[in-house]
Amino acid sequence: MPLHLASRRQFITRLGAIVALTHAESPAAEVDEDWIAVLNDTHIGARHPETASIPANLRTTVSWLLSQPKRPAAVIINGDLALRDGKAGDYGHFARLITPLREAGVPLHLTMGNHDDRAVFYDVLKSEKPRAPVVEARHVGIVPLPRANLFLLDSLKQTMISQGVLGGTQRQWLAKELDARADKPALVFAHHNPRLGGNPRNFPGGLEDSEELWRILAARKHVKAYVHGHIHHRSFAAHEGIHILNTPATSYVADKKTSATGWTMLRIADDGAEFTTHTHQPDHAWNGAREALKWRV
Repeated sequence: MPLHLASRRQFITRLGAIVALTHAESPAAEVDEDWIAVLNDTHIGARHPETASIPANLRTTVSWLLSQPKRPAAVIINGDLALRDGKAGDYGHFARLITPLREAGVPLHLTMGNHDDRAVFYDVLKSEKPRAPVVEARHVGIVPLPRANLFLLDSLKQTMISQGVLGGTQRQWLAKELDARADKPALVFAHHNPRLGGNPRNFPGGLEDSEELWRILAARKHVKAYVHGHIHHRSFAAHEGIHILNTPATSYVADKKTSATGWTMLRIADDGAEFTTHTHQPDHAWNGAREALKWRV
């Protein structure tokens, strides 16, 4: 399952049942149940100095989240937590950087990317390894919120292999769980971009079984959006009525002329959602940019 750190009032799906986690919560902070933070591609390295831009960016984002009058109902860090190949020291440093969120009782959910290593991740964060995974050798979960269910997938094919894949077992699990939760809009999160719709259209590092996944998603009208990282850029697209949200990386970008590092705040409404981009560069054109999306019917 993704790493789920929640307050006593927050509930998540784990091992097929709804259970409450018992991390301490901040009594002074209210929770906005319709507000979600999305980070991805943190790429934290063991030897990054604290003043280096990559850990500083994550630290800035964490501080911003904790400074808000209300806390988000979920913080999702959508893959590529580690710098390059998922070393133990990377996850140790990453864990220290997210400790303020955990201590504040903010619900935190992590997924796997192609620069992660599941075995090492679980070795460092031993308490988060499920005793009986709902999908064997995959790191998946569901986060129910009042206006939507969030489905967190594991697209890690192999560490240091750019392409991603879900595989048949995970897709079957997703279809079953989507059918069991058709009463609310479904938002699907995975690290890799789908190789269909939008721009870039056939990014070579994308999800290999995109078409198989989309057959599952498109046939279920309550699926409204697919949210990914991996490309270190920001874009909005759609395929067969399902929104495809490419969210900016927290760590670094390939071209500073076209992209910026940052994070995304998602506010869910009954008929859609508003996505607000925040960048670490205050004067960037993306900073504060909002995209209002309507759900398909």
